[in-house]
Amino acid sequence: MKDLTLVVMAAGMGSRFGGLKQITPVDEDGNFIIDYSVYDAKKAGFNKVVFVIKEENLHDFESTIGKRLRNQIEVEYAFQKLEDVPRKLDLSNRKKPWGTVQAVLCAKKYVHGAFVVINADDFYGYDSFLKAAQFLSAHDQAGVYASIAYPFGVTKSEVGAVKRGVLEIEDGRIGSIIESSIEVIDDEKALASPLDGSEPFEILINAPVSMNMFAFQHDFFDKLEAYFEDFFAQEDDVVLSCEALLPDCIEKNIKSHETSVYVVSTNGQWLGMTYQEDLKVVKEKIHELKEKHEYPTNLWS
Repeated sequence: MKDLTLVVMAAGMGSRFGGLKQITPVDEDGNFIIDYSVYDAKKAGFNKVVFVIKEENLHDFESTIGKRLRNQIEVEYAFQKLEDVPRKLDLSNRKKPWGTVQAVLCAKKYVHGAFVVINADDFYGYDSFLKAAQFLSAHDQAGVYASIAYPFGVTKSEVGAVKRGVLEIEDGRIGSIIESSIEVIDDEKALASPLDGSEPFEILINAPVSMNMFAFQHDFFDKLEAYFEDFFAQEDDVVLSCEALLPDCIEKNIKSHETSVYVVSTNGQWLGMTYQEDLKVVKEKIHELKEKHEYPTNLWS
């Protein structure tokens, strides 16, 4: 595969975490979770990374992870801006950008082939990037994509509820994605409360969930643009109170039979930082992975 790009959504501030967790060191060398994602992606054959950030955070990124990656992989920065929308609106009471659909669209001009989207504050493990690269190499036709899925139990937090996309699978492909807040009930079950206010439902602890890691062909940008236009065609009060979310765009295209999104399971190590208390666990797990020689002691040296 000639051109394989990693798009990292890093514009969120992480309110539950309490700060800019995308650039919180997770090892003794000052590396971030993003460093490990880029390291794994490069090892799996990716040749470019695009960081989608707020423009005011550019210096922080360039002087830290950008400096480390300068001689490792091609790096681009895309800015997610509140005012970058299809029509004029009164934005005086709007604080946040418009969600993950806008975030991925920001990267379009830097992506020239197949690409994979991830969250900046999730550690996905090498196997997930390898599986994504292999899928895109084997399925290069338009409209055929993949969700790299994890068992919920691997992604839970010991601190509290977490937001995950519960996957309903039909013949190896996504039938629907139910964005939910999920709390552990016991060792076997968890309670998923859909974010749209629908009735809560139980899932098995190892039910497959989406962690916003998707593998796309370049044609997906056309579908994102169409979805974003439709989103802003709604009434002002609806638009101003909502976000255009990547899973919703994917599900709409699945329901209209315009895309097939395969579920690709991974046995990669997943780590995340929803809460401040998760940071200690992440640091300990990364230290263990280094002791097992899954990562070098000095990541970029």
